[in-house]
Amino acid sequence: MSPDARSLLFREAPDEGRGAAPRLKAAVIGAGMLGLDLAERLNASPLLTCTLVAGRESSISALRRAAQLGCDVSAEGVKAVTRADVDVVFDATTAEAHPAHWAALATSGVVLVDLTPSSGGSMVAPTVNGSRAETNRHLSLVSCAGQAVLPVLDEVAKHSTVDDVEVVTTVASASVGPATRDNLDEYIATTEYAVQRLTGATRAKVMSTISPALPAPAFRAQITVAACEIKAGPLVKGIEAAACEVRGFAPGYEISSLSVDHGLIRATVTVTARGHRLPPFAGNIEIINAAAVVLAERHAVARGRRTQS
Repeated sequence: MSPDARSLLFREAPDEGRGAAPRLKAAVIGAGMLGLDLAERLNASPLLTCTLVAGRESSISALRRAAQLGCDVSAEGVKAVTRADVDVVFDATTAEAHPAHWAALATSGVVLVDLTPSSGGSMVAPTVNGSRAETNRHLSLVSCAGQAVLPVLDEVAKHSTVDDVEVVTTVASASVGPATRDNLDEYIATTEYAVQRLTGATRAKVMSTISPALPAPAFRAQITVAACEIKAGPLVKGIEAAACEVRGFAPGYEISSLSVDHGLIRATVTVTARGHRLPPFAGNIEIINAAAVVLAERHAVARGRRTQS
């Protein structure tokens, strides 16, 4: 989504001042780094508002910070969400917990946006197949790696026949919480599955490094694709255009290197966090949370149109 397209989305949004539908009410399950940053982004959106952050007894201090953002808080997790009057729920917990969260909410009519690597729901990246957010009630954001590489790989698939894909991510240790560390196997497996499913690759291999280096490195994904029938000129232009679209909602998204040579496509994606309270190196949180919000906004616009028609 380009900056102009994002502005158009907001212009077409329901206008409370003219008596149209109000902003959608959202809840966040999980009060870690991901959940708190997400709550802040939701309250900054013109189409959404965070009314509840639900965590566990062990996250009381984090819930206090959520309360300072103006959100109601609860230590009862998904149980509190099932009692709340909300339209959209964001799951920022673990892959293991997510199926139970969907089971608890499946009949409620809410939209559930899954930020865990559980592989449940319809796999979505805003610039690849974001239209699914308009009607689908169970959305999977795959992983931060998936959100970083799928826009590039989608363009590769448009301009070549994809054989093998290798993705190597590097993320700063300080931006990786306990849930992400526990979910590393699921993170890798779900990202591999999404790459194959959405690009048609015959094989995908994902590796991840959690770096303790200081200063902390920016989030980076190195992509290597073996392909045939490559249309190099259109491919390079397409990848540059895709990166521009992603910067419409994640301004720190960059293609820091790109080469096409003898059937191999190599690209490096770097994501720097900008704005909010995240440190610059926390691009992994930036890319998935920004994607989650823009998809929920797209759903809000679609719902507003249906209401007005």
